[in-house]
Amino acid sequence: MTTPGEANHNKHLDLLQDYKLHLIKYIEELEKMDKKSEFAKEWNESIIKERRQELQVIDKILKNMIRF
Repeated sequence: MTTPGEANHNKHLDLLQDYKLHLIKYIEELEKMDKKSEFAKEWNESIIKERRQELQVIDKILKNMIRF
């Protein structure tokens, strides 16, 4: 049986994993837009870069949290 703390921990890990999957899909959609339009490519460049950095941070958090 899991304790309330463990259940809460697992819930937050699941939410973080869901957000990570959302970011991956979002980045893929932006990259698809980039292929269709040069204007979109310039517009989305910084957004994609920021979201990839955010994705790296989430990966680090997930890896560190899973170890515990």
